[in-house]
Amino acid sequence: MRDNPLKTASMYPQILALAAPIIISNISVPLLGLVDTAVVGHLSDSVYLAGVTLGATLFSFLFWGFGFLRMGTTGAVSQAAGANDYQRVVLLLRQGLVMALGIAAGLLIFQGWLVSEGLALLADDVAVVTQAKNYANIRIWSAPAVLVNYVLMGWFLAQKDSRFALKMLLLGNGINIMLDLCFVVLLGWHVEGVALASVIADYSVLVAGLLLAYRRLITLLPVTDWSLGGLDDFRVLFRVNRQLMVRTWLLLGSMAYFTAQGAAFGSDTLAANAILMQFIMMASYALDGYAHAVEALVGQAEGMKDRLLRHRIVVSGAALSGFTVITISGLYGLWGRELVGVMTDIPEVQNLALTYLPWAIGVPLLAAGSYLLDGVYIGLMRSDVMRNGMLVSFTAFLVVEQLTSQWANQGLWFAFACFMLLRSSVMAVHYCYRLYPSSLRPR
Repeated sequence: MRDNPLKTASMYPQILALAAPIIISNISVPLLGLVDTAVVGHLSDSVYLAGVTLGATLFSFLFWGFGFLRMGTTGAVSQAAGANDYQRVVLLLRQGLVMALGIAAGLLIFQGWLVSEGLALLADDVAVVTQAKNYANIRIWSAPAVLVNYVLMGWFLAQKDSRFALKMLLLGNGINIMLDLCFVVLLGWHVEGVALASVIADYSVLVAGLLLAYRRLITLLPVTDWSLGGLDDFRVLFRVNRQLMVRTWLLLGSMAYFTAQGAAFGSDTLAANAILMQFIMMASYALDGYAHAVEALVGQAEGMKDRLLRHRIVVSGAALSGFTVITISGLYGLWGRELVGVMTDIPEVQNLALTYLPWAIGVPLLAAGSYLLDGVYIGLMRSDVMRNGMLVSFTAFLVVEQLTSQWANQGLWFAFACFMLLRSSVMAVHYCYRLYPSSLRPR
């Protein structure tokens, strides 16, 4: 039996040690987006930038819609690691890889229908859709690499190796940026060059990830076999991942609905909302680091059957998340005007963004709890709670948005804020009433 230092160590250093590489790696995500925009935005026609943006939006839905492959793997593997069941740790990796490759095969088989129907839902401008199709027909071939990389990310994170995420994201985004400049700026391959750069980067990350996984497996192979397990072994993963898929698609649907409703108020409002949504996404990049760390630590505590340890992890994670989000929102309050000026120099868009800036300051405060508790429930493999909370929140979002439609974009932001608050509240109430350690309850 391996000694586990979680029982005696302070939670703050462990959470920070796991969260820091993820937060740093997340910084490279918007950087890649900026480079993509810059290289295509300087081409002769704006249709190229619109096509890449549309195609990238499609794949953010198409690929991250299967992000449960990472989340489900983290929860299951962290519990197995906490129980010192290293044979199951390796078994779960094999099962996750099989599921990822099976889903990727389906995406490739139905790629023609998925691309044409997906783009038809997003836009109707013939020139833009044509460029988006040129992008998508190449980008779709990343599917096996992207989905397998999700599994590898979850598997390493569950074993408290968040440096893997840092290495892989920096590698992938670094290659992508260099190839963007080579293919688009030097060779003039337009949207096809951007797509091909992403495909090569994804497979580069896959090769590096598999090599690192093989090195880890060498230390675990003496206690494992090479079978895929029985149907019952797969059934648990299918159940958890099915619930996570519903939750993820509802979340993506809410973001798409927000964008579509904002577009109805005009292009300036749509642009202003997009800028402010970037503020919210930047906050989520930082807070996701704590959520990922809590996933692994809570899962291991659950595998050890230690509820008091699990609660210490949750409380420590909440304190760190709270401090971070208050700091971020404070910075937005102090320098929001300057940040908006950096992101656009169009006076109409600037004025609208400043009008709605208070929402970008307040929404992260309301959403912080949901990010952290997502990590808690992933670690516990209680994806049913995440799914049910998302169903309640998504339904409320649609209802509130309709009730406040006379407030135009202010009503849309109010509905979105309610959506984020409900996401946090539903899971917080469940945790307090169902999972709070009985030994700590007042008598």
